[in-house]
Amino acid sequence: MPAHRPSQGTLPGSSVLAVCAHPDDESFGLGAVLSHLGARGARIAVLCFTHGEASTLGASPTGLREIRTAELRAAARELGVSYVDLLDHPDGALASVPLDRLARAVEETVTTVAADLLLVFDEGGVTGHPDHVRATEAALAGGGELPVLGWNVPQRVGTALNAEFGTAFAGRHDRDFDIIVPVDREAQLRAISHHASQSTDNPVLWRRLDLLGDTESLRWLNRPWAASPGAPSAKDRCSAGLQA
Repeated sequence: MPAHRPSQGTLPGSSVLAVCAHPDDESFGLGAVLSHLGARGARIAVLCFTHGEASTLGASPTGLREIRTAELRAAARELGVSYVDLLDHPDGALASVPLDRLARAVEETVTTVAADLLLVFDEGGVTGHPDHVRATEAALAGGGELPVLGWNVPQRVGTALNAEFGTAFAGRHDRDFDIIVPVDREAQLRAISHHASQSTDNPVLWRRLDLLGDTESLRWLNRPWAASPGAPSAKDRCSAGLQA
């Protein structure tokens, strides 16, 4: 059997919903992919569960909640996002929110924007951040049978970042990815510039973008075709968590 090789080319989806934990996730992580999709005519929406008020970066006497709300709105415009739903769950404690409550928010936003593709951080949250993990769980639980793409970094990138900065990136082997997307980072970089509270003193971000170059890597968490007989759906995979 030949080795699995990721496909190259245009992503599916005419109405794409990015499900994120914090303002800046849509730009720092998913920005180049969202820009790629938008440039090909897809309508882009963002559902963000928290205001990012617990960040240790960009402390301000006026409060991060207000600052990061404004940053998200400005960054979304750069990425061509036409709809932003910013919720008020606790930053740093998203895992304490019942999964069925978060899943309902996903369901409602999917209906509002008529989404046909969900874009999220990979399972495990890329770095293991509990908020990122929970946001992806919510997308899988609330997205029904919609296809779900998970963003991650190649293992070589994660290994380099962990060695240089002591981070906890859990990159994937190339064989684990389904799609490699060639990207233009111009819009993403403009969006990042609007998240000044989080990007100004963030060497990990800039090094990651440098290592990634002009591609992003994605894997299907819920495929856009019927699963093999007997395989559990995305909802089934998360059913236990719905009782949390």
